[in-house]
Order: sequence, then structure tokens, then C-alpha cells
Amino acid sequence: MGRAFEYRRAAKEKRWGTMSRVFPRLAKSITIAAKEGGPDPSMNPKLRTAIMTAKAQNMPKANIDAAIKRASSKDVENYTEVLYEGKGPHGVLIVVECATDNTTRTVANVKSYFNKLGGALVPTGSFEYMFSRKAVFQIKKTENLDLEELELNLIDAGCESIESDDEEGIVIVYADYKDFGNMAKAVEDNNLELVKAELQRIPNDVQEFTEEQMTDIDKLIDRLEEDDDVQAVFTNIA
Repeated sequence: MGRAFEYRRAAKEKRWGTMSRVFPRLAKSITIAAKEGGPDPSMNPKLRTAIMTAKAQNMPKANIDAAIKRASSKDVENYTEVLYEGKGPHGVLIVVECATDNTTRTVANVKSYFNKLGGALVPTGSFEYMFSRKAVFQIKKTENLDLEELELNLIDAGCESIESDDEEGIVIVYADYKDFGNMAKAVEDNNLELVKAELQRIPNDVQEFTEEQMTDIDKLIDRLEEDDDVQAVFTNIA
């Protein structure tokens, strides 16, 4: 399947690698899930997914528990999850996932970022057939890990494909996003060391851009990811 969803690993890690930016987004996802379906992970698949993702990102248990507890607070904001799609500089496709307590503010901000930095929003759903939602699990690669055997062990949980990244020392497992919970359980049952687990929107076709074009594109992506309402940004960059 490839790793096209990571438009540039170094750039993404630089933007998302700090706890000060990642943990608030993870906490918001947990709070939203707990508020919608209740605080018991065993009865709330969406919450289980959010917690699994947070743990994979090394979020402390105390932070996770606090985010769940916050869902029952009378003062907690009523977050709404919204999706925006747009074309950025040089025709790059961009999907923006947000969680907000004020959709009017959020859409105005996102629209202004696109307009000021060489892009424009398009109707939501325009890119639906261009991206596939996948559960993506990064597992630590060990010397005795047999990829064929691993795939057989995970196939009943929804594994669609597996690839090895020797440079990073990980194995990447792809499944449909609906199978996130099943795959998470299978990873635990097989005693695999999880590095990261995420829900991704992976482009079905990717586009190459020059370094000069990427400079323009990165300015827009950086600005989007700096917004507190933005949870994730996906593109069709190769």
C-alpha cells in the first residue's frame, strides 16, 4: 500500500512530535468519545479507539483518566467533529479533521488559511473517493518476527496488508478503520510491541511536488496544524 499518507516524515515528526501539541488533541478525542458513548471503554468502541491511540503515543495514564473524567463535567465544552476539504497551493488535496465547540469560528479560520495561502475550500465529500480511511499500526520489528506468520495471525482481525520499514525498525499493519478495535486486541493478544496506532486518511493516488512547491504547501499545512481546533491534516503528497 505504501506510506504515501506521510507526505514527509521529517516534517510531520517536527510538527507533531511535541507533547504540548499532541496530548491536547488526544485528550480532546478521548473526552469527545466518552461524552458521546459513556466513560466505560468496554462498552464504548470509540473510546477504546481513542485510548488505544493515546497509549500508543505514550500519553500518561493520568492524562487519559483526566480526559475521561472531564467528559462528565458540567463545564466541559460540547465539541463537534467536523471535516473540511480544500485544494492548496499547486493543486494539492488537503483534508482537515477538526473538533470544535464553535463551528462558525473554525470554518472561518480554516477558510482564511486556505484563502491567504494559495488555496480554497471545496464542498465536504468532494475528496471522499480519493482517500481511504485506514487503521494503521506501527509495531516494533524484532529479529524473530516472521512477517508471513504475523499476517496470518492478524488476518482474522482485519489485516489488509503488512510492510516492513527496516530503516525505522518497524512493521506497519493496515486495516479498515472499522477494524481498529479488533486489530488493537489482536496486537495485544500476540504480545506485539506497539509503537503507534492511528486512524489515517490515505490517498488512493499521490502527486509529486518540487521542493519549491513544497515550501508553499508547507506554509498552509503548518498554519492549519497550529490551530487548536484542528485534530489532523492529510494530503495526497507522495
